[in-house]
Amino acid sequence: MANAACYHCGDQCGKYHVRFDERDFCCNGCKTVYEIFTSNGLSTFYDIEARAGTTPNEVRKKYDFLDNQEIVDKLVEFNEEGMQVVNLSIPTIHCSSCIWVLENLGRLHSGITSSQVDFPKKTVRVGYKTEEISLKALVLLLGSIGYEPYISLEAYNKEKGKVDRSLIYKLGVAGFAFGNVMLLSFPEYFEVEEFWLDQYKPVFRWLMFAFSVPVVLYAGRDYFLSAYKGLRSRLLNIDVPIALGILTLFLRSTTDIIFDLGSGFFDSLTGLVFFLLLGKFFQQKTYAYLSFERDYKSYFPIAVTKLNEKGEEESIQIYKVEVGDRILIRNQEIIPVDCRLLKGNAEIDYSFVTGESQAVFKEPGEKLFAGGKQLSGVLEVEVLKSVSQSYLTQLWGNSVFTKDKAGNFQTLTDSIGKRFTFAVLTIAVIATVFWLFNEPSMALNVFTAVLIIACPCAIALAAPFTLGNMLRIFGKHKFYLKNTNAIERLSKINMAIFDKTGTLTTTQKETILYEGMELSEEETALLKTTLRASNHPLSRSLYDILKSNAIMTLDEFQEHTGKGIEGRVKDHSMKVGSAAYVGKHKSMLPSNTAVYISSDENVKGRFVFKNAYREGVDKIFEAMGRQMEVGVLSGDNDGERKQLQQMLSKDANILFNQKPEDKLNHIKRMQESHNVLMVGDGLNDAGALAQSDVGIAVSENINVFSPACDAILDASKLTLLPKFIKLSRKSMQIIKLSFLLSLCYNVVGLYFAVTGQLLPVVAAILMPLSSISIVVFATLCTNLIGKELK
Repeated sequence: MANAACYHCGDQCGKYHVRFDERDFCCNGCKTVYEIFTSNGLSTFYDIEARAGTTPNEVRKKYDFLDNQEIVDKLVEFNEEGMQVVNLSIPTIHCSSCIWVLENLGRLHSGITSSQVDFPKKTVRVGYKTEEISLKALVLLLGSIGYEPYISLEAYNKEKGKVDRSLIYKLGVAGFAFGNVMLLSFPEYFEVEEFWLDQYKPVFRWLMFAFSVPVVLYAGRDYFLSAYKGLRSRLLNIDVPIALGILTLFLRSTTDIIFDLGSGFFDSLTGLVFFLLLGKFFQQKTYAYLSFERDYKSYFPIAVTKLNEKGEEESIQIYKVEVGDRILIRNQEIIPVDCRLLKGNAEIDYSFVTGESQAVFKEPGEKLFAGGKQLSGVLEVEVLKSVSQSYLTQLWGNSVFTKDKAGNFQTLTDSIGKRFTFAVLTIAVIATVFWLFNEPSMALNVFTAVLIIACPCAIALAAPFTLGNMLRIFGKHKFYLKNTNAIERLSKINMAIFDKTGTLTTTQKETILYEGMELSEEETALLKTTLRASNHPLSRSLYDILKSNAIMTLDEFQEHTGKGIEGRVKDHSMKVGSAAYVGKHKSMLPSNTAVYISSDENVKGRFVFKNAYREGVDKIFEAMGRQMEVGVLSGDNDGERKQLQQMLSKDANILFNQKPEDKLNHIKRMQESHNVLMVGDGLNDAGALAQSDVGIAVSENINVFSPACDAILDASKLTLLPKFIKLSRKSMQIIKLSFLLSLCYNVVGLYFAVTGQLLPVVAAILMPLSSISIVVFATLCTNLIGKELK
């Protein structure tokens, strides 16, 4: 029975096995969800995808802050005449059955009028009647069926309704104008001589002018602004020749139609702006739904429970917490402020802050730091510092988090654009001077023709389409980069530094080794019975691996917080805990985390807990070691040094007991001679991730955890990291080849321009052809190299 699979979620039932309605469930939560579904006519949930549920977490008073109307008003999107609409993040959405359940919430509660799931963003938008169901009741309902919402301080502070759609509008204007101008240009292309052309030719030309004005003044405005800012900063970026080309095309074309010299180049002008904006839109859509700027606010609660002078509980906003306040910290909650423990048994997980994976035990009177998570029971604490002054907030206040990596990095496009602009202007001036001495009437025509045909539209499109497509390919393989600039910086990396806990190791499993004398069946049974009574994480881990099924009834059980546990049956005793607790001399303590056991006061041995490294870590080090220097930074002790040295080279830099500031400062020192890649996972790595040239956050769930970084990598794809770096370098080679192809077009075009032979039909063919061919070339090449990831 213990090996049965849960009918609701599919997990192994284990020791919490529940039998109901002739079906097996792993816990009462899954059984409750099953009852809710069947009693509300939703049993077809299991027909869509068998065992596709998710185990609900126990939630007690966690969402009391939703009783605060001020907070609710800021969370909801719509609140009018008894109706509210809220958009909630549901990280556990993972399949079609999840979508089906969440879009049928109205069948679970009559007060819910609508619910719509956005699967890529893992959100659900719910409309409900406030007279029948409150936001708090809605959230608890979702939690009860296994879809607990993720509500953070970051979401509370987020300004709503300010979605930037300007690029879409500009693209629409440019596309509309481009299509109409091309249509109006056909009679000129084919030299139609019928009477209607002579009669309507001026009308057609002025219509093309009218369509081009909003393209230049509105759709292409950003290129003029960028060029102006670049020139003001004495920089020749790629937008300078683009802006110059757009302006020259417009002025030359306007002059042509005013003096009846031709139809101008309005088709090329509108087409150029349209393709440029299309490339920008393409790369923007690739990573728009991911957030790379989460900080401590993403993990802190929106509100906390404060105890007033009478001992009564009230929910207040986190920013209203003051020094001296008494607050409650419940099981699994993050400590939002530096505080002093007053009551309760504190078992704090500081892995977010220090990187140390083992819990820390604190006694009343001791200080607790912000960022720790309480693992068991309720704590009463006294606030020592406000949120803004707490340790974790100060870490995030480091100036490294405000620096702009992209601003300090010159892209390949800007580097070539600077030389290209100088070359084009030089050619234009030389050609103009030549024609001034030979045939002055051709000089102005040649000058404008050179600027028009040499406009770097193909060069400007090469990077957005190449890197934008690589963003899409990387995303398909669960490597999400913040922007295209991150790919360019990744291609220049020559040193990689890894965090250990949670990055190289996995939190999903650990290796437990026993060292010592063999235990008898009676001793094993007593050990398992003693462990069964404890709720400590190490006790539970040991309990799960022991084979014995014999469970006794303890005559006596004692648990000494931070030391160990003891169980007695008749005249026999079993102690489990630290070396000092069971009677082992402290000097014999191993560097690894270990739990000692003694039977009847005789030390029998120890269980050594070793981190389980992710599969393929040694291959990652081997592959990356051939390309660059590789090192490891860890907040843990040095118990894994030998194992890491075996996987890395002998001269590899491996540092342990590193605090967040230590990691940040080490990265800074390495950057004096290297371009550094930092690969980490927790908040304790955030400073190092932000300081590095490229910071990659490894995450088990990309929608829940993403500290400030340049990329988010799904933990299951960590072994592909060397290939991602390799492909980023190949992407830069594709861009260079695209530039070479573009140069060929420019050479042909410049020949016609310099010799005074540039006709509108030549420009109409060369400019769109160069743009389209670059887009096709970049797309095909990136798709080709992307196959290496399969």
